Amino acid sequence: MNRLGLGILGSGKGSNCRALLEGIRAGAVPAEGRVVISDVLDAPILEIARKFSVPNAYLPPGQFRTRLEPSAEMELVQMLRDAEVELVVLAGFMRVLKSPMLQAFPRRIINIHPSLLPKFPGLEAWRQALDAGETVTGCTVHYVDEKIDHGDIIAQREVPILPNDSAESLHARIQVAEHELYPAAIAKLCRESNRRT
Repeated sequence: MNRLGLGILGSGKGSNCRALLEGIRAGAVPAEGRVVISDVLDAPILEIARKFSVPNAYLPPGQFRTRLEPSAEMELVQMLRDAEVELVVLAGFMRVLKSPMLQAFPRRIINIHPSLLPKFPGLEAWRQALDAGETVTGCTVHYVDEKIDHGDIIAQREVPILPNDSAESLHARIQVAEHELYPAAIAKLCRESNRRT
């Protein structure tokens, strides 16, 4: 079976990256981590990549807060192509991707979001769900398009909201669900890709 080449992008702790690399190491995800790239110089996700012996790099994002400078995004495309990445996995990457990436990797960029999309896109979705008085929320794996937390849904997992939940306790339980759902969804995409080739 061909192992799909993954490029993982993240800005923070990298817990989803760790869950994915553990799934690959255990043989549950028929993929290979080709490169981990962060827009934050000392992001823990880069340390996780090193622990799993995955090539990793820092990409200076430029002056914008929520997206990459166009030249930085073109550089990102080149870095991913040089690493022979077939599927781009966003794992807490806090930048909105624009046309250079979307055109270079059409329907080959995926993200995980901590809500049952289309409900509660954007930041701190678990807090949004709590504030809205929901009884259930969860997480969603989806293809990335030009809108924020939009794009075709690949998989979802429900997480109940308990009566005494705080934003922190709810977020922690959603993360547990994410760490199961993301590797499983990626494994399924890898197997589907193998069937097509």
